Formats: sequence, C-alpha cells, structure tokens
Amino acid sequence: MLYRTIGSERICITQPTHAWVSGQLAQVWGNESFGPVSPYEAVCLGAEQHDIGWLPWEASPTFNPETGYPHSFMEVAPAVHTQLWAGAKHLVMPMGRYAALLVSLHGTGLYERFTHWKQSPESTQIVEAFLQQEKAFQQELIQQLGQDPAYTLYVKPETIAHNQRLVATLDALSLAICMGVTQQQEFADVPIPMGRTVLTLAPMNGDPTQLQVEPWCFQTEQVTVVFEGRILGEKTPDEQTMRDRLATAPWVTLTATLHPFSFG
Repeated sequence: MLYRTIGSERICITQPTHAWVSGQLAQVWGNESFGPVSPYEAVCLGAEQHDIGWLPWEASPTFNPETGYPHSFMEVAPAVHTQLWAGAKHLVMPMGRYAALLVSLHGTGLYERFTHWKQSPESTQIVEAFLQQEKAFQQELIQQLGQDPAYTLYVKPETIAHNQRLVATLDALSLAICMGVTQQQEFADVPIPMGRTVLTLAPMNGDPTQLQVEPWCFQTEQVTVVFEGRILGEKTPDEQTMRDRLATAPWVTLTATLHPFSFG
C-alpha cells in the first residue's frame, strides 16, 4: 500500500497497481539512446508483476494504530515482507520463467540496496535466510533458461544485470508518479546500452499530472499512464473497521502524462 494526498483526500494505491504503472512504462521504454527492451514481452511482464507477492497482503492489509490507516509498504515488518517476496516467484512462474527471475531479482535487489533491516539481529537473520533461498532459486532458473534457445542470449550476466536495473528504474519512476511528483527528482543508475545514466523527473508548473523527463527515454513523443486508487476518509480506530471502510471506499482514476523537457 502506498498513499497519495490530493487536497484533504488520502488515496490508497496498492502495490500491484503501482507495478501496473511500471508495466505501462516498460511497454514504451527505449529509443536510440536507451536501447530496446529485450526480451520485450518477458521484461514487460516482469515489470508489471514485480509486486505480485503483495496480493495476499493487499486483500487484508494490516493496521497501523499510530496513523489510523493501513500500513504503507515501508512500514511492514521484515518478517512479513520477506514472506511476501518469497511467494512472489511462485505466483508469477506460471506466467513465465524469465519474468519470475526478474521478480525474484528485484526483491533481492531491494534488500541489497536498502539495508535498514540490518539494524536488529532478528531482522538480519530473517532477511539473510531469505536472500540465500532466493539466490539459490535464481541460479537454478538461470541454468534452466540458459538451456532454452529462446533465452540463451538473455541470461548472460550483463543482460540480466541490465534488465534487473531496468525493472528497478521502472519501479522507482512508478512510485514517484503514483505518490505524486511535487518537485524535481533524480533517478540514478538508469541502464543504457553502454552503462548507466541519471534521469530527471519534474512537474510542469507544479502539476503532478504533467511531468517532464530528461533525458527522454521512451519510444513515443509523450507517455500517459493510468492507475486507480481508493479514497480513504477519516482515520479508523482498529483493523477490522479500517478493512471494512477500505472495502467500500470510493474509487478514483488517476493519470500522469510524461513529456520531454523541451515540451512547451
């Protein structure tokens, strides 16, 4: 769960919804400077499903008594979110092995980049055990895919690293878009054919629905993404009340259009 505030309204956006935006961006990603998405269908699927492990939690979100709202994805304990990430690969595997590999790599990559879980011995033990299991799964799947002529070219270490970084970039862009970009933001380590670069994302005249991107990384002259959320009103006193209100909360459809920095 993540949140976006518009005026006095708090909009709840699920993790799979935010991942849907990542998939929309993946479908139009790439140009002469950024190269193609390869293998296209599998990478787009991996980007779109990278938070599929959160589906069970989003169906019954847990309650944060300090806020009166569901926990955001940043407030969920390691004992919970490692289980969600561990289950993700099994949910996406029926759709495709390469997508499952990218989803697993995205999960382990998050723990490797954001290491606040090391602050306690308990969470350190939990996450390290998770990482060991996921890496064993990844190696086994890479070996299997390497024997398939359809994927031999795409399991080279440099290609896997590029695609893992691409999913991470799409994840970060989507999070910013869904939560609302109110000031200029930079995104580092964005993959390009000959290395990495930095993307800048900024609202046009303070409008988070109209965004400028530099350098331009998409195939089309502009990109519009669409996503949905639910408007959750006042704070709730307990978990069951929160879940009941969320289940009947009104829906809202949001959009954001991305333009090159030279636009307008």
